[in-house]
Amino acid sequence: MNAHSNPRPAIRSDWTREEIAALFDLPFNDLLWQAQAAHRENHEANAVQLSTLLSIKTGGCPEDCGYCNQSVHAETGLKATKLMDVRAVLQSAAQAKDAGSTRFCMGAAWRNPKDRDMPAIVEMVKGVRQMGMETCMTLGMLTETQARTLADAGLDYYNHNIDTSPERYEAVITTRTFEDRIETLEHVREAGINVCCGGIVGMGETRADRVGFIHALATLPVHPESVPVNALVPVKGTVLGDMLADTPLAKIDEIEFVRTVAVARIAMPGSMVRLSAGRESMSDAAQALCFMAGANSIFTGDKLLTTDNAGDDRDAALFAKLGVTPMAAQCKVELAAE
Repeated sequence: MNAHSNPRPAIRSDWTREEIAALFDLPFNDLLWQAQAAHRENHEANAVQLSTLLSIKTGGCPEDCGYCNQSVHAETGLKATKLMDVRAVLQSAAQAKDAGSTRFCMGAAWRNPKDRDMPAIVEMVKGVRQMGMETCMTLGMLTETQARTLADAGLDYYNHNIDTSPERYEAVITTRTFEDRIETLEHVREAGINVCCGGIVGMGETRADRVGFIHALATLPVHPESVPVNALVPVKGTVLGDMLADTPLAKIDEIEFVRTVAVARIAMPGSMVRLSAGRESMSDAAQALCFMAGANSIFTGDKLLTTDNAGDDRDAALFAKLGVTPMAAQCKVELAAE
């Protein structure tokens, strides 16, 4: 049966938790069949976007996110840095473009940006955009004014993850609330910037939490245009890294991770589902299953902010093995400043 033989289903924001849980419970092959059909209805079948993520300001963050080695509460020996020079950021972006990336993401370890930092941030966005790349920023919580400033600069996406289910949120982070995250997402949406919002699995959560995580995203009034799904990279010295060390929970089961990607694809068929942190420890087979399940973006390079990543050579070899091609640069989503 051809995946295109049925009319394209409407994108829904009225999913129930029971429906999401029922997807997770499907036989694995049935779940992947549904996910691949949803993927082909909405996206190019064998194209994956190459993205690059640069830490433009590392460490010293006052938030206490249990997974993050950039928190001042973590004891990882990570040295805090100041905001990078604009020229250095643009040089990194040019190198990423030369390596095949069509999307450049910039992350700063802040609770929220200071207004004095905004002019440099604006120059970074404009400079990367002039190269013809998609731009994404993750800077922490934003005010309405800051969101409008980023929109005026032409920022394509703003990343602000909900991390986990609403119920589990305070077990992972205590310095802000789940509602704080939603408020920033609303500011971003109102400013006309595309939303990038996902989370992390493998933090010792239950499947019910993974159901709650996807349910929270899939019932937003408008789905995030970009949904990164991360596998926790447990770092010694972080709360979760130490808590999960040497336990069976220290690594998410690969089949369960693929299930999470597939359910995200079915529930949010129009979104880019991004296979993000944790790929460096995944087998080629697991990554291939993630692409089958509907993931259509990866982060390239040897580093992902401050943790190891798979690397360009390994990715190129995997793509060749699978017959997957890097997605061409495109502006398929309405850009905020145009």
